[in-house]
Amino acid sequence: MAKLSVVILTKNEESCIGACLDSVKWADEIIVVDDESTDRTAEIVKTHNAKLFFRKMDIEGKHRNWAYAQAKNPWVLSLDADETVTPELKVEIEEAITTDAFAAYDIPLRNFISNYWVRYGGWYPASKVRLFQKDKFKYEEAPVHPRAFIEGKCGHLKSDIIHRGYPDLEHFLNSVNRQSTLEARKWLETGRKMTLVWASWRALDRFFRRYLRKKAYKDGMYGFVIAFFDTLYQILSYVKFLEMRRNLKEKNKAG
Repeated sequence: MAKLSVVILTKNEESCIGACLDSVKWADEIIVVDDESTDRTAEIVKTHNAKLFFRKMDIEGKHRNWAYAQAKNPWVLSLDADETVTPELKVEIEEAITTDAFAAYDIPLRNFISNYWVRYGGWYPASKVRLFQKDKFKYEEAPVHPRAFIEGKCGHLKSDIIHRGYPDLEHFLNSVNRQSTLEARKWLETGRKMTLVWASWRALDRFFRRYLRKKAYKDGMYGFVIAFFDTLYQILSYVKFLEMRRNLKEKNKAG
């Protein structure tokens, strides 16, 4: 029977890592790769039946590929520390890894802000490839939104991963701020040409696509905030890109 390794990435996750580990204690192997946490994350991991590795996050895609390479089993389930596996999903995973019909499976994510399950705006099912054969999957080694490359067919599971990534709106805004910095850096490093007109169009398009076409309005206040923050993400990315480009030019002149 095929065996499964669960791989979890952490960075100061003391508030949620315990629940994540408890939800996959049935797995054949659990690996946690910790990015220099300064809280009790490592201490909590050591109280569970998990292997703990330490590695500083550099490039997201590269970091994830390194983490998956530590798994000893042919199948890998990739989780973030703020995610948990439902009992129904456990059963589906155990059935899925008994066949080689698919090289990977995408899994629906049930995303929460605070205690609110966001059902619209493209946030559900928001399936992502999380279960895969280790030798047939890798990420693009990009710093933000890395693409997944699969050697073979991708199947679909029906049960959810529970994602409680945003305890409140402050955490959501912090995520937008962090991700927009990475996006701006990616544009600069890849030589992307961005103009004010194009950035403004992207910002408006993101709002109306999220709020109207994907029906975020059905989620009330949270739906509006999600659409607004989507717009803010584009604006912040562009402004940060301009700042980074200017600083680089000044640095090159001084050098």
